[in-house]
Amino acid sequence: MNNDPQPASLDRLYSKVTRRIVPLMALGYVAAYLDRVNVGFAKLQMLGDLRFSETVYGLGAGIFFVGYFLFEVPSNLMLHRIGARRWLARIMISWGIISAAMMFVTTPASFYALRFLLGAAEAGFFPGVIYYLTQWYPAARRGKIVALFMTAVALCSVAGSLVSGAIMQQFDGAGGLAGWQWLFLIEALPALAIGVYYLLRLTDNIQSATWLQPDEKAVLAAQLSADESDAPAGSFKAAFQDWRVWVSCLIYFACASGIYGLGFWLPTIIADLGVKRPLEIGMLTAIPYAVAAVGMVLVGRSSDKHRERRWHFAVSAACGGLGLVLSVQFSNYPAAALAALTLATFGVMSASPLFWSFPTAFLRGAAAAAGIAIINSVANLGGFVIPFAVGAIKDATGSTGDGMYFLAALLFGGAVLAVGVRLADRQRPPI
Repeated sequence: MNNDPQPASLDRLYSKVTRRIVPLMALGYVAAYLDRVNVGFAKLQMLGDLRFSETVYGLGAGIFFVGYFLFEVPSNLMLHRIGARRWLARIMISWGIISAAMMFVTTPASFYALRFLLGAAEAGFFPGVIYYLTQWYPAARRGKIVALFMTAVALCSVAGSLVSGAIMQQFDGAGGLAGWQWLFLIEALPALAIGVYYLLRLTDNIQSATWLQPDEKAVLAAQLSADESDAPAGSFKAAFQDWRVWVSCLIYFACASGIYGLGFWLPTIIADLGVKRPLEIGMLTAIPYAVAAVGMVLVGRSSDKHRERRWHFAVSAACGGLGLVLSVQFSNYPAAALAALTLATFGVMSASPLFWSFPTAFLRGAAAAAGIAIINSVANLGGFVIPFAVGAIKDATGSTGDGMYFLAALLFGGAVLAVGVRLADRQRPPI
């Protein structure tokens, strides 16, 4: 007698899991991304008020990722040891406090110090969530789930663009504070609230989920056990010795560079098209992310349906590079430039969740916690290199055009590497 669950009942069970944990993870990611890149909007007023150069801004925006890099792997190993509930809550509460303190920046040194501390505090959140999802979903279901989780970035960028522009325009001068100071204060509050909520409501794993029936826990555990992979549970050391981890670092470096290049500079690029009011800049900045929010879910579903990862990733990354090139070529035509930036945002945002299907298919156990953190920390050095490089290029040339070409070249290179090196591609379909 076959006791395997039927596909429809299994889908309903995973829908129950998704409704319970993915919105919580997405809310945390919204707060993380907002507090990480709202400095891109603050820049519109902050540089003039504090007399910072573009290079100072670029270094300050990017030094976040030095702290992030140094503390990422230790943070994820702590999560593996003590559980997601307590550790993710600690991450969110500490970075919320530091993000609010950004309102007190007065000198380049204080700007650099707080951005570094913000990176150190936030380190481990994103790879921790990716690792946490591997404790619930088999590989064949992760493309859509990771895309759904990461859609939070696009939705955050839509809402965040509108809210950030409105805060800076409406609160400027209130209580003797500049608009950018209100921006840092107000947008830190969600991280604090969500961190407390995690501590009270987040479930560490399948076995500790009081909202699941015993038979449901057994089915989910069996699905993970049956997950097709040639990778046994590994150790911290095994992650460092796996060549696929280091190739993955290069691929995701390209992808992360595109994400942060757009995150830190899109408001400036929109302003360079002739738009001056912060609220209008926010409204136009929201358009590319609104399109990306829809596109990344559709691409993730297509990848799961066809059980194919490499080409879906490569085409998405190439679209991102093409969009950046076209945005420069059409810089004198605002509507065409905005359309090109929309293509770039769609491509970059769609590629990122697809990438995480690669390492989570060949890493298990402590090796997964360490490997995911290694990949994310090394790749996110792009968040340090890109803002500084683009800022220096703009100071030298007066334009962000050459910086966009540099980002496009990285994305094209990542696409080629993903196709040329088989890390993990096809998984069996969900049962």
